[in-house]
Amino acid sequence: MKIILDNLKNWFKNFKFTFGFLVKSLLVLATIAYFVLLAIGGKVFEPMNSFWRSINIFGSAGDFNIALRILSYAFFFLGGSSIIRFVIKQLSAPMKKGKSIVNMFCSLIKYAAALAWLFFVLQFWIDTSSILAGLGIVGLVVGLGAQPLIADIIAGLFIIFENVFDVGDIIVAGGFRGTVQEIGIRTTKIVDTGGNVKIINNADLKSIVNMTNQLSLAVCEIGIEYGESLERVEAILAENFAAIKAAIPDIKEGPFYKGVSELGDSAVVIRFVAQCDEGVKYQVERDMNRQFKLLFDRNNINIPFPQVVVNEPTTFEDATKREQSTAKQFVEEQKELSRGLAETDMGDK
Repeated sequence: MKIILDNLKNWFKNFKFTFGFLVKSLLVLATIAYFVLLAIGGKVFEPMNSFWRSINIFGSAGDFNIALRILSYAFFFLGGSSIIRFVIKQLSAPMKKGKSIVNMFCSLIKYAAALAWLFFVLQFWIDTSSILAGLGIVGLVVGLGAQPLIADIIAGLFIIFENVFDVGDIIVAGGFRGTVQEIGIRTTKIVDTGGNVKIINNADLKSIVNMTNQLSLAVCEIGIEYGESLERVEAILAENFAAIKAAIPDIKEGPFYKGVSELGDSAVVIRFVAQCDEGVKYQVERDMNRQFKLLFDRNNINIPFPQVVVNEPTTFEDATKREQSTAKQFVEEQKELSRGLAETDMGDK
């Protein structure tokens, strides 16, 4: 039964993808056909042809079919904006920077086209002059009620034009670290290494840390035994640093030996750092751990680990009666001699 359900799900998914692709393809072809027809229709149709007057949105003479005219507006504004956005995105595909500006520009084109189509459609039933006269009042009301939306739009524009970050940059925003997937008019999408997408309003993007503008620091700390000669370890490192860098091509600068970072409970901890791109920072750290472990193994440099030492119990002697008496007398004498002396930060205890 489970196999049948899985097959049905896969079939439905494939059908949905195929159907969606066919619908989009047909719409694109219909839009192209409309613009071709709009370009050559004046030479093909008679000026008073009803069909031509209906699809020719630039003509006004004679009667026309309202349904065809509305469909023509849809092809002209919505279909035309889709083609323009597709061409712009294809031309900007090789760009490494500036994709956020392209995305926002495409979004503006899409919304402007939708508003224009709606405006031209409404003119069939409503006086457009009254619409234009009321836009000022409506704009004021909407502006007062949509202050957060306006703040998001303005913040998005500042993010783009001040180049705070761009699509593809790795940033930390509100404790969330990820790659910028999209900068929209209202929101920004960030995806982390696990594929989780966080959508943040542009106005809420504060205290941003852009990890991509500069090289990031990969840190590796390894402990060696206290009995190991630190100078011997340093001499071995000096001879093998070039080979370690060659083994980790993602390292841009380094690795560098920063010395002893900690005298731990059971190890002398030494630190290494290297500069790399933020996107491979953690992989470089893992690669450094591996290379230094292999190097230490080849040169018999032990990396300590927690150990439990078991000792035989020690037998302690009890105090004799004479010692007990002497101790009691000593304590009482010391109390008497120290009475009245202030004890710093201890109070009267």
